[in-house]
Amino acid sequence: MSFNKANPETIELLLNRRSVKTKDMTGPGPSIDELEIILTAAARVPDHGKLAPWRYIALLEDDRKKLGDIIAHALEVEKDVSDSVREKMRDYGMQAPICIVAIHSLSDKRPIPAWEQELSTGASIMNLLVATHALGYVGQWLTGWAAFSPTVASGLGLNEQEKVAGFIFLGSQDRQPTERPRPLLDEIVSWKI
Repeated sequence: MSFNKANPETIELLLNRRSVKTKDMTGPGPSIDELEIILTAAARVPDHGKLAPWRYIALLEDDRKKLGDIIAHALEVEKDVSDSVREKMRDYGMQAPICIVAIHSLSDKRPIPAWEQELSTGASIMNLLVATHALGYVGQWLTGWAAFSPTVASGLGLNEQEKVAGFIFLGSQDRQPTERPRPLLDEIVSWKI
């Protein structure tokens, strides 16, 4: 007897899920109750050693603006950019109704390789995105310069073992997202050694 039941709707979701650019997002974003479901799904991933080498900072309302202030300050400290670029980046967190900062939090509690912990973090973020789409919203996972900035990491309160794995933007979309090219199965799968 199998406890797993076939779920064609999930397969349909996985075969058609795609990221939606933040410039194409509208409101509303997920509610707090829906975010709790999304983040609970993000925690149900392969995790060798049960380390949970990831955590999230969910930015709502004005906290999205604070992220932009942190990034603008980091640009002032680390980069030679114009005032207009710095000011534009103050709105970075405001690109969508919700911004979640995904943090990879390397653990040394057990001798689990860092690479496996990074894979678990990526799986967690993917579950977050799939859960977002399953609830009828859209999302986009972005990195870029700010994800690798030590000043941004410090501004977010990260410790030395942590790094930004991405900025996850969530919202709605009022039109069908455009598809992008996908690899052909024959290009990415071998059926024997």
